[in-house]
Amino acid sequence: MRTIRGRSDHIVVVGAGLAGLSAALHLAGRGRTVTVLERDPVPGGRTGRADIGGYHLDTGPTVLTMPELIEEVFAAVGDRMSDRLTLRPVEPAYRARFADGREIDVHTDAERMADEVTAFAGHAQANGYLRLRDWLTRLYDAEFDRFIAANFDSPLSMLTPGLARLAALGGFRHWDRAVADHVSDPDLRRLFTFQSLYAGVTPDRALAVYAVIAYMDTIGGVWFPEGGMRALPDALAAAAEAAGVRIRYSTTVTGADREGSRVRAVVTASGERIACDVLVTTTELADTYRMLSHRSRRPRPVTAAPSAVVLHLGCTRVPHAAHHTLLFGRAWEEAFRDITVHGRVMSDPSLLLTRPTAGDPALAPAGRDLLYLLAPVPNLERGPINWDRFAAAYTEELLGVVRDRLPDALPDAQVLRVTTPADWARQGMTAGSPFALAHTFAQTGPFRPANMIRGLDNVVLAGGSTVPGVGIPPVLISGRLAADRVTGVAARSRAYRGRVVARPRPAPAS
Repeated sequence: MRTIRGRSDHIVVVGAGLAGLSAALHLAGRGRTVTVLERDPVPGGRTGRADIGGYHLDTGPTVLTMPELIEEVFAAVGDRMSDRLTLRPVEPAYRARFADGREIDVHTDAERMADEVTAFAGHAQANGYLRLRDWLTRLYDAEFDRFIAANFDSPLSMLTPGLARLAALGGFRHWDRAVADHVSDPDLRRLFTFQSLYAGVTPDRALAVYAVIAYMDTIGGVWFPEGGMRALPDALAAAAEAAGVRIRYSTTVTGADREGSRVRAVVTASGERIACDVLVTTTELADTYRMLSHRSRRPRPVTAAPSAVVLHLGCTRVPHAAHHTLLFGRAWEEAFRDITVHGRVMSDPSLLLTRPTAGDPALAPAGRDLLYLLAPVPNLERGPINWDRFAAAYTEELLGVVRDRLPDALPDAQVLRVTTPADWARQGMTAGSPFALAHTFAQTGPFRPANMIRGLDNVVLAGGSTVPGVGIPPVLISGRLAADRVTGVAARSRAYRGRVVARPRPAPAS
């Protein structure tokens, strides 16, 4: 594995998002002096926040999986997650409601979920679910440590017996067909393929290797931090500072001083020059290249993932509502084509409705619920929609869809905030997408933009634009992979064994 040559005593990390904080903690735990520079006044990056009228909004991801990876980051500096962060399991992981009114809860316990599937679609489908569960587990075991959580210097470095095992499991088939081999009910198949949107590819085009995302939430489980998702970067930042990492907020990096193939310092918007032995950058790929005055050598431009419109809502409390509700439309395949091919909003939307106050009522005023409604939409390259004009009408359309499918879901609803692709673009996100680069074949594994740049000897990348990809688990891993490029591979923490940790008993329903 290629690593940084020369001195690596002082590392500057650009960005205090999850990737940057992960890299900083791993590097600090390996004896390096680390300075993190963050343009915002708080940590988190895309795991953003906003406070509006007594509501505490999570503006970024809302689905948290694989807490063992979080534990590993804390353990890198001898810290413990339980001392800084309280995670509660979300049960059920999801509640799915289909266009015909049928509902099913997604449980991570095999027996309980099999009973749920039997009641929903019969014994044959329940047996298929158990076979699917076994396949997802074997796929995860074959793939995670050897491919997702590993650095590769070229496609040739993937040619190992592990690759043959992954191929034998069907990892290079299409995701939807692999799931259909086990579960034939079309509604059930959606529960184990909708996650392809996180990868930015439709289920009929996504490789089955990405079905491990379905393993992470439907088998590994979904979790929620007390205090909201912002509690995660806050806890990581606190652990980093306790370990000696210096985090400077409200500090924007605009450029870098280079001597030949090495970066000697970064330059801030105020003109300050901050020297470094190694630079770890977690910014958007295009921003990284501009900062480094580097031109990509990729033969084709990168492809951004689809985007999303997010509505933050307040309403009268609905105690029986699930934490995460999937609202599926009838036109499943057509909805994906609307977004990824035709560049238009879904004619029959499938939506994710999250109720964070199910996990922490303190996130909203007394007697109120906080809701987060996510609608996948085309990115600005695929669909050049004038969102500043269209947002108000689309907001009303989405609210109408929710009221039609869940009549009791939005009592006394008020719109707190609407975020569109135009808003994501104003935050500097490529093509107005918060999901970074799509996981097409040409942007998967060793074909994804690498975390080292040819021609630069002491620069490493982390975050969703590089390996292994998009989502909370991958960006946390990207921080460790970046640290490995600096120091070589370190011994893994005992807190992590590549398997799901024991689940605590669910907290009583609020």
